[in-house]
Parts: sequence; C-alpha cells; structure tokens
Amino acid sequence: MIIIPARLASTRFPQKVLADIGGIPMVVRTAQRVAHLDRVVVAADDEKIIQICKEYGVEAMLTSTTHKSGTDRIHECATILELEENEIIINVQADEPFIEPDVVESLMSKLQELQMQNAPFIMGSCYNAINSESAQDPNLVKVVLDSNGNAIYFSRACIPYNQGGGAKYFGHIGIYGFSKKSLKEFCSLSDAPIEDIEKLEQLRAIYHGKKIAMVKVASTGFGIDTKEDLQRAIEIFL
Repeated sequence: MIIIPARLASTRFPQKVLADIGGIPMVVRTAQRVAHLDRVVVAADDEKIIQICKEYGVEAMLTSTTHKSGTDRIHECATILELEENEIIINVQADEPFIEPDVVESLMSKLQELQMQNAPFIMGSCYNAINSESAQDPNLVKVVLDSNGNAIYFSRACIPYNQGGGAKYFGHIGIYGFSKKSLKEFCSLSDAPIEDIEKLEQLRAIYHGKKIAMVKVASTGFGIDTKEDLQRAIEIFL
C-alpha cells in the first residue's frame, strides 16, 4: 500500500503539491510514478487536491487539516481504509515527482524482511551517498548510521563533523515505510524536542528508542523543497 500525504496549506511553499510540472500537478506526477507498484491513495487536507486527483484518475481521500506531520496523516488514511495490522505502508512524499520505483521496491523488500524476522517495530527509509558540498545544504537532510544500518540521527546540519578527515556523507531520501501496527505506535508516541528543533518527524522514533532501518539506494531523483527546485523540475520536462 502506498499513501501520499498532500497538504495544500504548506507554510514554506503554499500549494506546492499542485504546482504544474510539464502540464501535470506535482502530486499527480508523484502518484503516477509509483502507480504500477501497488494501490496508491493520496491523503489530502483539502477538497481541491481531491478534485484534481480525481480528474487524473488518482484515488484520494480527505483527512484532517490539523495533523502535525505527514505520518500522522497517512495513519488517519490507513485507519479509514481499515488496513490489516501487518500491511506494509509506504509513505511517498507528494513533492517527490522523480522518485524511482526501484527505490520504493527496495524499501518494501527491507520491510518485508523485518516482518520475517519478527522485528518488534517495523519502520524504514532510504539514503544515498552525497558529496561534501551537497552535505552543506540544510534542505538536504543528512543521516548517520550504526553498524547494523539503522539510523542514529538525522539533521539538516552537516553531519558527521569532519574534524578527523575522511568523512562520508549520506543524504536522506524522503520516503518512509511502516507496518500498519508500527505506524499506529509511531503516531501514539509523544512529540520529541529534537523533532521540533530540526523539523524532522522521523526523529520522534529515534528519541523514543525505536529502530529505523535504512536502505542504501542509487537515486538521482530530488524533492521539491524550494521554488528553485520547482524551476529545475519544470526544465526537465520542457
């Protein structure tokens, strides 16, 4: 199951998810990229998004306008859909119109592996290698891993600090996956101070001692975080 949270009232980039990319709204382009992999539902906070999705044949559902995070939004959607507790749910961000299907499939496989191992908490995400220049960009989230490939920390800052030399940098790719049971557990956790400081919801899990399995992928896609990113995306489709 793939759920795409879509919020019209974005504070940094209003109505970003409906931005035109080569004649198609961003959220629709994102849904179309992964439509062949599994059932896709857009979880929206506004009827305008619902209507536009329907025009393109994309399934969409209205959710609350008060959710703090996209993960809380997909949890409401999964609850309304009455998904089974062991259902694997992939959260693809609406501003990822270039997300590669291979990346989504890699994450699905990792989560299924965790299920086979009876992991107590099933949550995962993806990353790729980035250069030191990219690591300086606060719009590109960085992640540091432990020896088992789980996330230790995510930050908009350049981590790790390269005092000893030879640092390797990993960029977080904005895709998450959960079992339905673990999604429910995540959303029941209290907000974490570091989550609010960094404005990164995944830090809630780490703060409460939960494991986030990370999958290394080769990705050239990029999220639309700024108007400059949008212009870059438009130029690709010219």
